Amino acid sequence: MKKFILFTFLAIFCSVITLSAQKSNWDDFYNMDRMQDISIRFKQNNWKEVLDSLKLNGEEMLIGSVRIGAKEFKNVGVRYRGSKSFKYGGDRNSYQIKLNQIDKEQNHQGFKKIKLSNALRDPSMVREVLGFEIARKYMKAPRANYARVTINGEFRGVYVNIEYVDDGFLEEKFGSANNTFFKCSRPDADQKDGEGCKKKVSGTLVYEDDASCYMNNYEIKSEDGWDDLISLTKSLDGDVRKLDEYLDVDQVLWMHAFNNVLVNLNSYAGDYSENYYLYQDRHGRFAPIVRDLNLCFGSYKNIKFKGSSLTLEQLQTLDPFLHEDNNSKPLISKLLKDPYYRKVYVSHVKTILADNFLEGQYEKRAKELQKIITNDMFRDKYKYYDHSQYLSSLTTTIGKRSKIPGIVELMSKRVKFLKKHSEVRGFAPEIISVEVLGREKFSNKTVSTFTLNANVEKHAKKVRVFYRFDSKDKFQEGFMKDDGNSNDGKAGDKLFGLEIKPEGKYRSMEYYIVAENAVGINNYPSSYMFEPLKVSMEDLNK
Repeated sequence: MKKFILFTFLAIFCSVITLSAQKSNWDDFYNMDRMQDISIRFKQNNWKEVLDSLKLNGEEMLIGSVRIGAKEFKNVGVRYRGSKSFKYGGDRNSYQIKLNQIDKEQNHQGFKKIKLSNALRDPSMVREVLGFEIARKYMKAPRANYARVTINGEFRGVYVNIEYVDDGFLEEKFGSANNTFFKCSRPDADQKDGEGCKKKVSGTLVYEDDASCYMNNYEIKSEDGWDDLISLTKSLDGDVRKLDEYLDVDQVLWMHAFNNVLVNLNSYAGDYSENYYLYQDRHGRFAPIVRDLNLCFGSYKNIKFKGSSLTLEQLQTLDPFLHEDNNSKPLISKLLKDPYYRKVYVSHVKTILADNFLEGQYEKRAKELQKIITNDMFRDKYKYYDHSQYLSSLTTTIGKRSKIPGIVELMSKRVKFLKKHSEVRGFAPEIISVEVLGREKFSNKTVSTFTLNANVEKHAKKVRVFYRFDSKDKFQEGFMKDDGNSNDGKAGDKLFGLEIKPEGKYRSMEYYIVAENAVGINNYPSSYMFEPLKVSMEDLNK
């Protein structure tokens, strides 16, 4: 009887814990499976005209109140956001909301700002939410979901609710919000290039002799840091192998792979090299953060400075090495000319394809996202496209002028094209297993080093281990050998080994393996960016 009572208690306790976790996730402001209800109230009946005026004249905000679900926030600031998406007198402009406009501590679940996108030129309404979900698998990127937006009691439509890249985001992702921070975006249309400055540079990171030229093309978000940015551009003008001192190269290659596979041309890959941030991490390296994905999946079609609207077929067959010879885009051309970084890039392309596209995962997810919003889209009288266009937007090109491709229409043929590309279809090494040797059974000898073994097939020429003893440190690089003298069995048996001595007081290690052959590389685990393998001396000596 006592055992039964104990079992019942444990079952109830576990159920409570599970329900609590589910409720916590359900209440998450960026839960992708739930729409947020955001109700805005202004005292002014002519709030649209006031917001128009504020948008065109400075940075002030209109004071109002906001209710998120059942929670009300008073004295918040609201204004229109966006440049290309803003329309004077429009009924569907994007919004930014500052919950802490007056009360600096006012927040919702720690978020002090709300960014509501009108999903311009996205009849499917899934480009941003799906795009950010894919990006977050490989990069530090914002979260996004949907919101029903009401203003002064009137339903204004379905909006995309995107996490702000602000101090809170930077603190969470990088452990600090005080480092150098830049926004790379297109200059204003009426802004002229300075005398002696290179033309049409935007956010390309092309080196300029005159420091003042940078101010035309980058918006600094930190208190200072221009010297850091200039040093980065100068490093891109020099030895590519020294770039890792200034740039998180792997994250940049993930961004390039993401932009190319998803045909996200309103980005560094397009004509203006825009819509991304650069943040300098604690190691002095700049990392990219993607932004504004409403035009990904081929909604934006220009890749040259003077404009070149690509056809659907050209989007489907976009070269995975676009801009590799374009010296005006050094962040691509400089990296892809290096044989090793080129292999890393191809590996990232293959990973994105396998995780999201090869088995139609993206289509299934797009339909799931649309299912969340379809009922509300039906009653959204301010949406840009009629309901029939919304329903057919995944498989059909929408619009006679803009010609926005259906996501499945675009990606089904793009995936086939990329799979057949000579470099993408090349066989990379296969990492069969990875092991860290522990204390032998019945032995009294304590293990004091990390001895790694990796079984690697398909003609591996180099096998590296990247390791660190503290999660805040940079990964160090070590080379594993198959020479019979590195705790690796017999020479040439495809078992690679390396012994790593822990430093100082450290008793644990994070690590991942990279294997390289003549045509490609492979990583183990595939989620090494956020989930490297872990081992401790305590575990090895059990």
